[in-house]
Amino acid sequence: MTSLEVEHLSKSFTVRDKGRRRELRAVDDVSFTLRSGETVALVGESGSGKSTIARMLARLTKPSAGRILLDGKPPGRSRDYRGQVQMVFQDPFSSLNPAHSIGYHLRRPLLLHGRARRGQAAIGAEDLLRRVNLTPPEQVARRYPYELSGGQRQRVAIARALAPGPRILLADEPVSMLDVSIRLEILNLIDELKREEDLAVLYVTHDLATARYFATSIMVMYRGQIVESGPSDDVILRPAHPYTQLLAAAAPDPETPRPPRSPREAVNLRSDAGTPAGGCLFRPRCPYAMPQCEQEVPTYTVNETHRARCLLLAGDA
Repeated sequence: MTSLEVEHLSKSFTVRDKGRRRELRAVDDVSFTLRSGETVALVGESGSGKSTIARMLARLTKPSAGRILLDGKPPGRSRDYRGQVQMVFQDPFSSLNPAHSIGYHLRRPLLLHGRARRGQAAIGAEDLLRRVNLTPPEQVARRYPYELSGGQRQRVAIARALAPGPRILLADEPVSMLDVSIRLEILNLIDELKREEDLAVLYVTHDLATARYFATSIMVMYRGQIVESGPSDDVILRPAHPYTQLLAAAAPDPETPRPPRSPREAVNLRSDAGTPAGGCLFRPRCPYAMPQCEQEVPTYTVNETHRARCLLLAGDA
């Protein structure tokens, strides 16, 4: 069984604030494991650090601390690692080079990673197009990205990610820029490929509904930290952390009508609260914040599989 282990991963960026340089902690001591045949959803609002984690796993961004292990070993050469770990980017319009044909986009990784000989690369490219339901493949291969729709481009991006024969697929908000009518098709395609290829999938999203239905487990991220993680149904239906509770309350669910949120809840959904210097990072927005939240860093769990970082759970730990 393939596994990608993330141990105490952190990333800081140097930014300028009113003429002064300071460190911005984008990812703070994150650990988790991706396993074959499973989809792990990484959920959080914009700026929480989700995409930074995906980019570090894809070796597009260098971690400040921590390590990544592939099958229990540190990764080797970048080309070998990228042959095992591939990424589907958020924007299908900018992830493909408009100057090259679709066939070129698929032949190149096949040749680069030794998956096909030069005379067979065109056949391999057409086979990849069939796998993502783009037919007739010989015609699609001759087209250019600007001749395709957004959904078709994202299918090409998925096909390109499959070309090296990866074991880990990183899907960074793969449907957020697509029409609502085709989002489910793309997610179903990724889910089908996961089962066929026994892939380990990291699904980065802000959509709790799709995370619940397409992921085996969910990690909820807030300001660089994983504040809650566990099986999908546990996290969505029985959220333990106040941030997850607010996210779940804000998500529309036609099958479960909810009363309007109170003004207090609505205020705490704002994302412009300041970053505290210590204690719990969520306390400026938390409707249950206590004095000890300013001093203690929460590390409590709900049970063996469902974990949440909240002092409200101290009595249950």
